[in-house]
Amino acid sequence: MRPQLVLRLAICVALVAITWAVFGQTLGHDFVNYDDNKYVYENANVAQGFTVSGMRWAFAHFDNDNWHPLTSISHMVDCQFFGVKPGGHHFTNVLLHTIAVVLLFLVLNQMTNALWRSAFMAALFAIHPLHVESVAWVAERKDVLSAVFFMLTLGAYTRYARQPSIARYLIVAIIFACGLMSKAMLVTLPIVLLFLDYWPLNRLERSSAVRLIAEKIPLLVLSALSSALTLLAQQKWEIRLDELSLSWRIANAASACVVYIWQMLWPVHLAVIYAHQEKLPLWQTIGALVLLLSISVSVFLLRRSRPYLATGWGWYLIMLLPVIGLIKVGALAHADRYTYLPQIGLYLAVTWGIVDLTRSWRRGREVLAVAAAAVIILFAGYSWVQTSFWRNSETLWRRTLATTKHNDLAHFELAEFLSKHRRFEEAVMEYETGLSIDPQNSDAETNLANLLLERGRTEEAVMHYERVVRLEPASALAHYNFAVGLHRIGRLPAAIAHYEEALKLEPGYPDADYFLGQALLQNGQPDEARLHLEKH
Repeated sequence: MRPQLVLRLAICVALVAITWAVFGQTLGHDFVNYDDNKYVYENANVAQGFTVSGMRWAFAHFDNDNWHPLTSISHMVDCQFFGVKPGGHHFTNVLLHTIAVVLLFLVLNQMTNALWRSAFMAALFAIHPLHVESVAWVAERKDVLSAVFFMLTLGAYTRYARQPSIARYLIVAIIFACGLMSKAMLVTLPIVLLFLDYWPLNRLERSSAVRLIAEKIPLLVLSALSSALTLLAQQKWEIRLDELSLSWRIANAASACVVYIWQMLWPVHLAVIYAHQEKLPLWQTIGALVLLLSISVSVFLLRRSRPYLATGWGWYLIMLLPVIGLIKVGALAHADRYTYLPQIGLYLAVTWGIVDLTRSWRRGREVLAVAAAAVIILFAGYSWVQTSFWRNSETLWRRTLATTKHNDLAHFELAEFLSKHRRFEEAVMEYETGLSIDPQNSDAETNLANLLLERGRTEEAVMHYERVVRLEPASALAHYNFAVGLHRIGRLPAAIAHYEEALKLEPGYPDADYFLGQALLQNGQPDEARLHLEKH
C-alpha cells in the first residue's frame, strides 16, 4: 500500500476517533423537549417506522414548517430499527456527522492537494463547539444529513470540473437535489461552486465566467424550487416588512455575521436559544457593517495573490444568506446551528492564510503543528463539556439560562419540562419568570393557567385566562378556557357569555356547547340549557 494512501487512511481514522470521543456520550442522552417531540416521538407518521404511507406523507406534507422529506424518512428508518429510544437516534446523528467530516477531508484534499491543511479543517469541523447543537440535537438531523449530501456534491463537482460530461453533471444535480430534500439551507450551494471554480479549481483559466454561471442554471432552478417550497411551508413565520423593517434586518444580519466570526474564535456562553433583541445598539450595527465591508474590500484587493480568501469569505457569507434574516425571518434570527456549513469557508480562509503568513518562519511548520494540535484539543474538550449539557431537557435549559439573560423562551421550555415531570411549583415559578420578561406570550399564559387550574388555584388561573383573552380576542379556545375558569368559581353569567363567544367564533365547538348547557342549567335557564345539552 502506498505511503500517501496509508497516511490518508490514518487521518480518516483519527478524524473518526476525535468525533466519537466528543459526541459518543450522546448515545446515553435523552430526547429534549425542543422539537424532538415534533420530529420523532410524538409524530405519528414518523414513530410508526418506515412505511409506504409514511413515505407518501414525507413528500406530500410539510413537517414542522419545513419540506425535507429525506430528513423525515431518516427519522422513520431510525424508528424502524430503534423505536423511540433516544440512543439509536443519537447514534445516527453522530454517524452522519462523522461521514461528513471524513468526506470534507477527502474532498478538500482532492481539490487542493494540501493534506494537512485539509485534515486540520476537517478536524475543526468535527469538534468545533458551535457544531455541538447540530450533532447532539436529534431534531437537527437535517443539518448532519444535508452535510453528507453537501460534501458528496462537492466531491462529484470536483470530478465533473476536471473532466466535464453530462453523466457527471447529472450525478452532481441528483446529489444536490437530495441535499435540498434534507435541508433547504443548501440553496446557495451553486454559488459556492462558482467560488470554488475561482479557487482552488481554477476553472476561470480555461472557461469564461459567463459559461461557468450558465452551467449552474439547472442547479439554481433546483434551488428556486426548494426555496419556493420552504417559503410556502414557513408562511406562519413570515413577517411583513412594515413589522420588521429593512433597516432592522440589515442590522441583525450584519451583527449575526460578526457574532459568528467571534464565536468561531471564542466559542463560550453558547446556548440553544439566544434572547431576542428588539433594538440593536447603533454602535454595534455600524461597527459590524464597517468590519464586514473592510474584510470584503481587503479580500477583493487580495483576490489574485490570495484567492483562497475570496473563496472562503464568499462561502461564509453566501451560505449564511438564507438564515441571517435579510430574505426571511423565522422563529430565530441567530442560532449556533446556522454556522454548521457556512463556517467551513472561514476555516478555509484562516487556515490557508496562516500557512501563507508563517511560510518564511524558520520553524514555521513545527509551530503550526503544535498550535493546530492545541486548538483541536482545546476545542474538543470544550465541545465535550458543551455536549454534556444536552443530556436532557433540564440540563439544556438550565445551561441556557446560565449563559443568557432575559431569555423568556428558555424559562417557558424549562417550565414545560418541569410540569410534565409533575414538579408543579418549580414550573409555576419558571412560567411567571418568563412572563415577566415577555407578558405577550399567550401560549405561556395558557399553560400557566392550565397548571394553576389543575393545582386548584382557580382564582389565579382565571386571572391568566383573562389575559389570554385580551391577547387573543379572536381565539375560541381562549374564550372557552376563560369560561371554564369562571364556571368553576361560580361566575355563571360571565362564563355563559364566554362560552357563547367561543361558539360564535367556532360554531359547533362541542365542549363549549356542552358546558354552556351546564352553565345555563345551573343559572336557572333550563329551556335554553336543553337546546345545548340535547346535542350530547
